Amino acid sequence: MMDQPLDEVDRRILAELTRDGRLSVTAVAENVHISRAHAYSRIARLTESGVLTKFTALIDPIKAGLRSSAYVTLKVQQHAWRELREQLRLIPEIHHIALVGGDFDVILLVRAEDNVGLRRVIFDQLQSMPGVMDTQTFLVFEDIDTR
Repeated sequence: MMDQPLDEVDRRILAELTRDGRLSVTAVAENVHISRAHAYSRIARLTESGVLTKFTALIDPIKAGLRSSAYVTLKVQQHAWRELREQLRLIPEIHHIALVGGDFDVILLVRAEDNVGLRRVIFDQLQSMPGVMDTQTFLVFEDIDTR
């Protein structure tokens, strides 16, 4: 938790790193119009406080050979979430996990090489997990990343 709230400089730094996580501290400083030392200390504070959690690459799933994607919702038994969360993290085809409120409990973004791989994850892995009561699958026809 940060001791101080995010200010406009923090938000501009985060926007720059979201746009291109490979930016050097010098480039971030130039783009945000602050000194390199100031950018370095701000990025360090944002990282240490957990606002910045990791630096990663954004991959085009189709070009990476992941031609089938679906959002899969799960209804789970009460008190099953903690154990289920750890099992879901171990499935490499699951790219995002969210605990939500509403008609279902969990929503997953699943990406696979093809429909056979997608089917294997949904039917053989997800539906057979203890604590999963029901699944619903929504195929993704087109991805648009807005970041």
